Amino acid sequence: MKRQFLFQTCIMLFLSAGPALAAWDINTVDSTGDVGGYTSIALDSDGHPHISYYDDTNYDLKYAAFNGSTWDISTVDSTGDVGWSTSIALDSDGHPHISYWDLGNEDLKYAAFNGSTWDISTVDSTGEVGRVTSVALDTDGRPHISYLDDTNYDLKYAAFNGSTWDISTVDSTGDVGWSTSIALDSDGHPHISYYDNTNDDLKYAAFNGSTWDISTVDSTGDVGSFTSIALDSDGHPHISYYDNTNYDLKYAAFNGSAWDIETVDNDGRVGGWTSIALDSDGYPHISYFDWANCDLKYAAFNGSSWDISTVDSTGDVGSQTSIALDSDNHPHMSYIDFTNWDLKYAYAFCGYALAGDMNVDCKVDFRDFALMAANWLIDCDVTPGDPACVPK
Repeated sequence: MKRQFLFQTCIMLFLSAGPALAAWDINTVDSTGDVGGYTSIALDSDGHPHISYYDDTNYDLKYAAFNGSTWDISTVDSTGDVGWSTSIALDSDGHPHISYWDLGNEDLKYAAFNGSTWDISTVDSTGEVGRVTSVALDTDGRPHISYLDDTNYDLKYAAFNGSTWDISTVDSTGDVGWSTSIALDSDGHPHISYYDNTNDDLKYAAFNGSTWDISTVDSTGDVGSFTSIALDSDGHPHISYYDNTNYDLKYAAFNGSAWDIETVDNDGRVGGWTSIALDSDGYPHISYFDWANCDLKYAAFNGSSWDISTVDSTGDVGSQTSIALDSDNHPHMSYIDFTNWDLKYAYAFCGYALAGDMNVDCKVDFRDFALMAANWLIDCDVTPGDPACVPK
């Protein structure tokens, strides 16, 4: 009994530190002209951000990468009016791959950095295509792109097979394919969320290896614009999106048999330009725009409820946002400052060292206790190669 009492006391002392709020470091990345539209962010293995975006002064596609001390900024494509609806992904070498819309020719374009120069190509030029794009890379570093066919109002999909692009129509039932977002599972199969503009519904398409399984996720009111998708370790989709009937941020997660749907934030008119990422526990983190206050907001699920905060409220900021998480589960966001027409970047960090914060998520909770308990069972003399055994 005494032993049990000591164990309970240990838990109470361990948790007494309570949660710690993260601090936000906010920077202006590019302020040369009117820039920062249609941002997309990805992090490399060092946790450094890479951002693609549109230059509205010169009508160009631009790219900014943080090298550890400063931002390296370059123009990727300046042929005509290009760079709308950018989406970025990094390969295993940390090289960026960007899908985007060529407004002048109404084509889907793709740019990949090969280590010294940009390889730029037109992926699809059949009709007006590519107004909305999303890109993901498979394990071979080959791009897969979902996008809108604005001529036929269809959802289309393009995958590079190593030599050419395989292009197909995924869904042609009504006016579909808006607000598309793509993610790949462990087999390299694409999963796509998108908006059905005919029925005002959120839809989802998943390739099973031979055909597309297409379903309506949410049809309650006008829902499904500004979608963003991420897959958990089981390959189950998690989707953030906007409820245009109630002006709310919504979230849908597939549990293996059905969709769990909930309203995340209903404080005013919120939920535009959503972007989602999952942490190491599979919990969702969402960046989004608050229309009522013109602010950048952030919602993170802590295992039982949503922690919601305003990231940036200086001027008209936060639309066209994108989120990525680093190895410590800290969020990094890119977005536009419409007051100054600048590209901005925000990332969260622990403002101070917190005793007991084993997973460096700026709070002490039972997950930290689980990590500590697991490490108590490790004998470094027996298993010196264990990651917990750090040489002194």
